[in-house]
Amino acid sequence: MSMVVARRRARLGSFLAAQVAAAVPGQTARLEIDEMRLYPVREPVSGRAWTVVRVKTRSGLVGHGECAHASSEDLAAAQRFWLGRPATSYASSPADSPLAGAVDMALLDIVGKVAKAPVYRLLGGPTRSKARAFASIGGAGGAETMAGVKRAIEAGYRAVGLRVPAPAARNQGQAYQLELRKLVETARSQAADFVLEGAGLLTPGDAASVAAAIQSLHPLWFDEPTTIGSLETLRKIADESVAPLGFGRDIRHAGVFQDLLRAGCLDVARPDILHFGITGSRRIAALAETYYVAVAPCHEGGPIATAAALQLAASLPNFFIQHIPLPAAAEDRAMRAQLAGGDLERVKDGFASLPNGAGLGVTVNEAVLEKYHAA
Repeated sequence: MSMVVARRRARLGSFLAAQVAAAVPGQTARLEIDEMRLYPVREPVSGRAWTVVRVKTRSGLVGHGECAHASSEDLAAAQRFWLGRPATSYASSPADSPLAGAVDMALLDIVGKVAKAPVYRLLGGPTRSKARAFASIGGAGGAETMAGVKRAIEAGYRAVGLRVPAPAARNQGQAYQLELRKLVETARSQAADFVLEGAGLLTPGDAASVAAAIQSLHPLWFDEPTTIGSLETLRKIADESVAPLGFGRDIRHAGVFQDLLRAGCLDVARPDILHFGITGSRRIAALAETYYVAVAPCHEGGPIATAAALQLAASLPNFFIQHIPLPAAAEDRAMRAQLAGGDLERVKDGFASLPNGAGLGVTVNEAVLEKYHAA
């Protein structure tokens, strides 16, 4: 990043912070950050892990956010930057910090509590009254995948993410396409819609063949069909099939989204909310909107990030659908419900309700954070 761009971003962040501060007059001193703490947690059965960041102001207000992983050194660097700054400075968070997304969520949580309003109202008001949701189904196919689809349908979902079978070798032939098509057709007999999740496992040639094979089944999109390398190769895949393509779960710089958009390779932008937070994801969504591209944020974390994702969904005109993790084990689902409330991740007829409480709209049970602390 050039120094000119960095200075411009810093000025923009200061401007946005000033606008938020103006909305909560007289609160700046109360909102100065006094303490930051990490809680690495892990689901007891699946082992899915993430890190909760707890931010406290001098007046005692507390906000929470989530990131994927962070070390004590990352926390120390974040403390050097944030301690003494007001929570209204959330837009100026250093983008290269592993804690950036989590701190952004936590600060918006605090500002929302001060304003006594959900975060989406601070961001301009809701664009919808509920958010469409889908659940990714793990497993190696066959009965395991079908059991996962059934579990998602029973939980209220009407769309699922199906992982492509792991290819045995490069450049799979027609047999692989037929296997995958059978998997999708069987799943669709239970679910209305599906996302095919490539996870970057396929070669460009296989990705193009699979996209052509499933296009008649009308996927919501083909997610990460191959790794992001040559834009010309991705454009060729996009041009040879009408199946929409989605990228973003492994993208860590907003400029990559811009490159994909300019090349015409992106139909669904998937910024990782644990990395970009609410503010960074909104910036990517605004960029995507100018290309008439929908946004379906990636989310592989815990329920606090679910609350943040729903606040984000409510504020985006070009929001499409939100991934909400649905663990297979009842113990994992219970852990998530205990952490942030049982209603938060409840889905009905394919939609999740928006949290209406102040800030992120959830009350975090810190005793659960201690109980499920990841070593």
